[in-house]
Amino acid sequence: MGRAVTVATCALNQWALDFEGNLERISRSIDIAKRQGARYRLGPELEICGYGCSDHYYESDTLLHSFQVLAKLLESPATQDIICDVGMPVLHRNVRYNCRVIFFNKKILLIRPKISLANAGNYRELRWFTPWNKARHVEEYFLPRIIQEVTGQETVPFGDAVLATKDTCLGAEICEELWAPNSPHIEMGLDGVEIFTNSSGSHHVLRKAHTRVDLVNSATAKNGGIYILANQKGCDGDRLYYDGCAMISMNGETIAQGSQFSLDDVEVLVATLDLEDVRSYRAEISSRNLAASKVNPYPRVKVNFALSCSDDVAVPTCMPIQWRHHSPEEEISLGPACWLWDYLRRSKQAGFLLPLSGGIDSSATACIVYSMCHQVCLAVKNGNADVLADVRRIVGDEAYVPEDPRELCKRIFTTCYMASENSSQDTCNRAKLLAEQIGSYHINLNIDAAVKAVVGIFNVVTGRTPCFSVYGGSSRENLALQNVQARIRMVLAYLFAQLTLWTRGMPGGLLVLASANVDESLRGYMTKYDCSSADINPIGGISKTDLKNFIQYCIENFQLTALRSIMSAPPTAELEPLVDGQVSQTDEADMGMTYAELSIYGKLRKIAKAGPYSMFCKLINMWKEICTPREVASKVKHFFRMYSINRHKMTTLTPSYHAENYSPDDNRFDLRPFLYNTTWSWQFRCIDKQVSKLEKKEGISLVEDVD
Repeated sequence: MGRAVTVATCALNQWALDFEGNLERISRSIDIAKRQGARYRLGPELEICGYGCSDHYYESDTLLHSFQVLAKLLESPATQDIICDVGMPVLHRNVRYNCRVIFFNKKILLIRPKISLANAGNYRELRWFTPWNKARHVEEYFLPRIIQEVTGQETVPFGDAVLATKDTCLGAEICEELWAPNSPHIEMGLDGVEIFTNSSGSHHVLRKAHTRVDLVNSATAKNGGIYILANQKGCDGDRLYYDGCAMISMNGETIAQGSQFSLDDVEVLVATLDLEDVRSYRAEISSRNLAASKVNPYPRVKVNFALSCSDDVAVPTCMPIQWRHHSPEEEISLGPACWLWDYLRRSKQAGFLLPLSGGIDSSATACIVYSMCHQVCLAVKNGNADVLADVRRIVGDEAYVPEDPRELCKRIFTTCYMASENSSQDTCNRAKLLAEQIGSYHINLNIDAAVKAVVGIFNVVTGRTPCFSVYGGSSRENLALQNVQARIRMVLAYLFAQLTLWTRGMPGGLLVLASANVDESLRGYMTKYDCSSADINPIGGISKTDLKNFIQYCIENFQLTALRSIMSAPPTAELEPLVDGQVSQTDEADMGMTYAELSIYGKLRKIAKAGPYSMFCKLINMWKEICTPREVASKVKHFFRMYSINRHKMTTLTPSYHAENYSPDDNRFDLRPFLYNTTWSWQFRCIDKQVSKLEKKEGISLVEDVD
């Protein structure tokens, strides 16, 4: 009697529309699973074409090439004697579905379409796919000829069914279905399904991993069973980083844990589990057994194969482990670093250029690149041939072996301090010292000549010369002069990115990195088309508070002592004239709010779905110990004025690593107008009325209108 089943799941670094590369990684994962004794292999969601194909799903080419890859997999000797579960789009009766295709020994067993589609936040699956709404219903799917020629089948089952092997029963979920309130595993478990599978395309968000792990473990804690989760990993061509974390759970406990951040393109987890542990666990849950006696049965597809051996009494099984979660600082160090590596190697560029100001944001970005170099050196040391081949191609040296992160930084990372007459010596020294400690190729330059040339052109045309406010200029002149400096820095950044390696006798160009944090983007505290405009931004989804904590982490873990003075300095744009050689301009004074307040506004606006009035109502309680209702009203009004005035800047926001659920990314995550009535007259009037009521209630006389 077989009872010990050996199953495999994986995390694959798939790339949208990279059918050749995706096939190679799928095949490699199947081969690894087989060599480790697995009889079932699960892969990530839509792994054949890559999850992030977006509107390419509309193209018949995407369907055609997916079936071509499926045919290659069916023909491959590597897929024999193992049940393979792969993901791809399928057109059934002229309706496009997100599907699992489960096959064994050149025969397709079942095509299982996704039931609950992800359609919030970064996900738009309803744009491309239709959910399968026919519960426990199976139809005939007519296979394309390219598949018929391999399998000898004309039709296969398509719909909501489960697999019945000789020794157990398996049921599939696809990503969002685990998160749904009526997850299929509930009913499937009551109907005797013992092994649940979930193929995911789940992206990284700071502090999110535990939620996914808890959902998987809770799926079997009440109902018993084995839960296997596969996930995409890496950057597949967009702002998201899919963070792996493939796992296997049984009866509410984690059995196997995959890495969350890794440069390995293929990671396979294999576990051997005892089916009798599931059966004995379920036996004493009387409420579960009563519910099971009334459940509507699922259609079962019989499979003449077992996941266990007939004589497996002596086969060792895996024991529960304790999940190890990364701290948020570790997540920032690893996630964006892996995302940058994927972007660098897949864009076929030769490195990065970063305008390094000596402030927290650009310094944090530099530290993430340094962390990336650490990960590359570690991967090569551990024998990762893919990473070694990639880094050799990037640096243009077929014999190169990276061993020291600082030496690798010197080759692929250029930092540039762009001074003006408004820059202090302190920030110049801080940038230079940090560049020395991480090993980047550092450039010091002065932009004053370019600024004077641009302002000179304006003077020639208009006969007028704008002045800073400290010299008697208007606020409009003051802002324009700051913007000129900022925009010239962007132009110079791209010039040096294209030609710096040329001057060093090295091939290729550099990707320009931006370093605006999520709070500044939300407030619009940036110049449109300044150094916040770049190719990509690894910190664009990270808050100032988290970046400060990350800087402290780098001091302690990378021994970057230059960061101490950067941490202690007040954030400043250094775009206005110095006073006695010292910086007089600070970010928080310019913004009229603190970074801590900005994070709260951002979470209330996006996550809590709060408009001006609702935000006011929440904050008068949150801040009742530190602010009067009138002061809260003033703060909320100021935030919404500034947010709405600057919202247009989000339309040109540099593609940023998505790490926070209150990101203002206008591309697809935070869909809002960019032309507002910035007076918010109706909303602010509601706030004013509420302030008056509260003040009268407290016996405070209303002397003036709320500003």
